Amino acid sequence: MKKVWRKAWLGPMAALLGVYALFAVLRPDTFARSLNLITMARQTVVVGIATAGMTMVIISGGIDLSVGSSVALTTVVIARALNAGASPFVAALAGVAVASLAGVLIGAAVGLLRITPFVVTLGAMTILRGAAKGIAHQQKIDADASGLDDLLGVLPAERSWMIFPPGVYVLAVVAVLSAALLRYTKLGRHIFAIGSNERTARLCGVEVETVKIAVYTISAALAGLAGVMEFATLTVGDPTDSIGLELDVIAAAVIGGASLLGGEGSIPGSLIGALLMTVIKTGCTHLGLANWVEEVVTGVIIVVAVALDHLRHRRAES
Repeated sequence: MKKVWRKAWLGPMAALLGVYALFAVLRPDTFARSLNLITMARQTVVVGIATAGMTMVIISGGIDLSVGSSVALTTVVIARALNAGASPFVAALAGVAVASLAGVLIGAAVGLLRITPFVVTLGAMTILRGAAKGIAHQQKIDADASGLDDLLGVLPAERSWMIFPPGVYVLAVVAVLSAALLRYTKLGRHIFAIGSNERTARLCGVEVETVKIAVYTISAALAGLAGVMEFATLTVGDPTDSIGLELDVIAAAVIGGASLLGGEGSIPGSLIGALLMTVIKTGCTHLGLANWVEEVVTGVIIVVAVALDHLRHRRAES
């Protein structure tokens, strides 16, 4: 198990180091600076946190297309709560709670009603986006960030010893806890079992419905936490924000070794996948390349990652 787990992220790590070295050679004057490393770490936080939850969903054999809408809804709820006089902590908690509730409902539809995850989360994507627009009256909500912006803001001189803003450390904690959940807990073993073979897992006594509800709830809660970080960046509640974020999150997980067939994946690999996407975007910007070049490169990497995954499964079956 340990050997397989290590192999899951060695490939993505080699790709990350190779791409970083390439851009560092091409733009040593700007890309290789420590300030740029800190900036890339900040830019990875939202996708990285959401990817941790998505990885669990994919390992269980599911998919969640509602992540971007959950993040947008969270920013709107936080802005509304702050304008209503709530403290920053309560406002952030409210945003995560709303996202988590949506996750419970999605998990119930997938687990109890046995509706295909793609259909359920596609519907949820539209519902949550519509709810965000309704709460915001179809416009951005300005709000006093009340210190939440410090989560991903530039560190003041007196706190320069932290190197990274608090949000980066939140991502690190989420990654460690998520990885520990998958590797060392009963729930983690059941997630892998369901993704590998749901029927066998059920025959072995795994409470499939309960596990699926838990997985989608955790994923939604992490999407809500990612929404808190997104609000920290925007400092507004934006119902149109994060459109397409779910694609970035799924891509990060797949690049990191998660199999869309279920039963395979790791948090370290997915986090590396998220970092790789950030490095590509930042590197293209430093080289002055058009946005479409960045999108093409990222798309090619995704296709290659999925192709390698299918090839690996074919070899295992032969």
